[in-house]
This record gives sequence, structure tokens and C-alpha cells, in this order.
Amino acid sequence: MAQSKTNRSTYMSTHAPHGLRRTIVLVGLMGAGKTTVGRRLAKRLSLPFVDSDHEIEKAAGMSVAEIFECFGEADFRSGERRVIGRLLDGKQQIVATGGGAFINEETRALIKEKGLSIWLDADIDILVERTARRDTRPLLKTGNPREILSKLAAERAPFYAQADIKVPSSDGPHEDVVERIVEALQKAESGKETSRE
Repeated sequence: MAQSKTNRSTYMSTHAPHGLRRTIVLVGLMGAGKTTVGRRLAKRLSLPFVDSDHEIEKAAGMSVAEIFECFGEADFRSGERRVIGRLLDGKQQIVATGGGAFINEETRALIKEKGLSIWLDADIDILVERTARRDTRPLLKTGNPREILSKLAAERAPFYAQADIKVPSSDGPHEDVVERIVEALQKAESGKETSRE
């Protein structure tokens, strides 16, 4: 098993499969594992990792929660779009985005044009359990987290479904999700090569 993982990692770095010529952008609801999986994926593929929310906080000098509270969601989304645009224009890397980023039409268009999007799809039970670990989610402070997450999942699924690749984020080791992403990238590259023949 270890040998096959090594072989896959070598394949990814030497053959630059589909998406690695562009920045890989992880999308999905809060709690889907975008940051944790993103860090592991970046290490696996020897690419830099960045979290767009952290970049927004650095640029604003405020936390995401503070931006929401002081300026509202519309201003946050505008700043988010600018930051993600800058990340897509920069070096090749893995980017974890906030749950609402891919819902914004302009941000989604930017990601689809310049990056390769991967939807990490997790069920509600997993999202509730993971988001309960941190009290920093502005959208979950207005009511029952399960109800809010269920509503967001229903509203946002059609947008997330526009991502280039969908990968389930299950309640298991994050390395399993990384494996699924690597395999999906290899499959996409294989299909691309076949279409050229």
C-alpha cells in the first residue's frame, strides 16, 4: 500500500496531471474539510497551500467574523472575490475557500476560468460535528446549526455541483479524501490524454 502511494505521488509530481497546471481550488460547505484536506493534498503534491479566509483576514486586519459583523456579508464577498482572484493569478497552489465563495457568480466564474475546482461533499451529520469544534462561523451564530447547515446544503448544492470534480468527504481519515482527489485527478488526466489520440 505504501509503495502504491509513493508511486502515485511520483506520478503526480512528474507528469503534472490535469489541474496541476492550474491552481486547485477546494470548494464546499463549512466543515467539509477544505483546509485540513488542502494542507495534506498540498504536501502530497509538493505544492504551496493557502486558505482564502486567512488571506482575507490578513488583508483586512480583522477576523472573518469581525468583517461580517462590521461590514456585512456583501462587503465580505467583494473582498473575498478580490483575494481569490489574486491567488488564481499567482503561483500554482492549492487553495481552500470559504463555504460561500463558489456561490458568488463572479467568484465562481473566476475559479472556473483560471483554476480547477474540487467539491468536497460531506453529509450534514459530519458538518454539524466538525463545525461545533470552532465558534468562529458567522452564519451559524443566528440559529440552530443543523437547521442552518441543512438549509445551506440545499441552497448551495446546485452551485457546488458546477465544480470540475466532486469528491466525498467522509467521516474517516483525511488521507482517504486526499487519495480520492489524487485518483480523480489521475482519471481526469487519463481521459484528457485519451481524447487527444
